[in-house]
Amino acid sequence: MMLLQNDSFRDINAWFDQLAGRSSGQRPMPMDAYKRGDDLWVHIDLPGVAADSIDIDVERNVLTVTAERSWHRQDGDQIYLSERHRGAFRRQVHLGDGLDSDRIEADYHDGVLTLRIPVAEIAKPRKIAINTAGRAAIEAESADSESVATG
Repeated sequence: MMLLQNDSFRDINAWFDQLAGRSSGQRPMPMDAYKRGDDLWVHIDLPGVAADSIDIDVERNVLTVTAERSWHRQDGDQIYLSERHRGAFRRQVHLGDGLDSDRIEADYHDGVLTLRIPVAEIAKPRKIAINTAGRAAIEAESADSESVATG
């Protein structure tokens, strides 16, 4: 697998926090991830978040996205309903060795952060020429990058 989520207990912790009536501080960000061609695409929903409050870091193959959405109430505001999450948002995923973290591209449009993470050249399938004594070279190809020759 090329992409792994680091926080396997996130949903359970959020559920316990909700039952206890407390906020965990860090809100999850809904995310889609898929491979298309030679790229891994990640879409993260961040509605109402200013682009300058989004931070993307990669350290030791761990991609971390943090963002903050705030609302500045004014004196005299009467709140009738307050359901929108405010505060810090954070998402961490582990990038497998097959991804090129040096060439990640990010775009933010209509409240969706889109990351394009290329597959590393070393992880792409390639043809291997097989040389045999006294015979012409045979080319072998495999989807999983392992070649087998029969002779």
